[in-house]
Amino acid sequence: MVLIDSFGRPLLNLRISITSRCNLRCNYCHKEGEEEYLAETTKEMTAGEIVRIAKVAVSLGISRIKITGGEPLMRKDLPQIIKEISSIENVRDLSMTTNGTLLSFTAQQLYSNGLKRVNIGLPSLDAETYNKLTDGKVEDALKGIRAAVKTGFQPVKLNIVILNNINAQAVSEMIDFAGQNGVILQLIELDPINVKKEYYAIHHKSMDEYEEALKDKALKVETRRFMHNRHIYHLPKATVEVVRPIENTEFCTHCTRLRITSDGKLKPCLMRNDNTVNLLAALRNGENDEELRTIFKTANQRRKPYNITA
Repeated sequence: MVLIDSFGRPLLNLRISITSRCNLRCNYCHKEGEEEYLAETTKEMTAGEIVRIAKVAVSLGISRIKITGGEPLMRKDLPQIIKEISSIENVRDLSMTTNGTLLSFTAQQLYSNGLKRVNIGLPSLDAETYNKLTDGKVEDALKGIRAAVKTGFQPVKLNIVILNNINAQAVSEMIDFAGQNGVILQLIELDPINVKKEYYAIHHKSMDEYEEALKDKALKVETRRFMHNRHIYHLPKATVEVVRPIENTEFCTHCTRLRITSDGKLKPCLMRNDNTVNLLAALRNGENDEELRTIFKTANQRRKPYNITA
């Protein structure tokens, strides 16, 4: 059984934000669309609650789960969470998005516990630019990337949010780096979520020129049908994906995901906060799994392509 929303889109993916805390301060981060920063860990879902929610989701046909944040590695119980979710029958894909700066310490344990692929944010290879954007050290992120590759995560993807006047001219360098290290590069369009209007106006950049250049160089171009119809460009020495959530209406038309915020709300759309459903409150009120499945179904029916509701 797979849930289908009122626009005919299957629900296949669940992004679970296990914390809003982060050790970096990236001024372009959309924070998974969360408006509130949870400084108190008591407001976060417990490991047991996260795993139970994942089990309910899988019972409804969701087979792909991504652990997100904040920075997931801020939680000491992350290995336990990974181990228990990976053991759920019918979980076909368990991945995590991270800034990578803490990954070198836990990569092997997470892999052994069932995590098989990671997305690592890397806005720049330049130490000064990286620090300006994140307040962190690029070498820490590079250590995490090297650890992920050495451990055997497959694939390792690097996420670079394209920022006009900051890193937009470094894409060729990033492609070369990806090819040399055996990782996939994802070029991501800046979202107008949780960033100031002035920042977005200055730094948003169209993906058109990158896609045109990639088409010219690609040996093969794929379309990820259940990932917003995004394009994958197989270049002679690297693979590049382009993520266009704003300019490309197909991003919303082909959305197959649902989000859970770090405080346990089902979030049908990254761009909106007016249609969430409080799943954690129901769970803590003692609702059984069937009642939780009903709440999932309600959230699924609230999923609408943002480009027709905005």
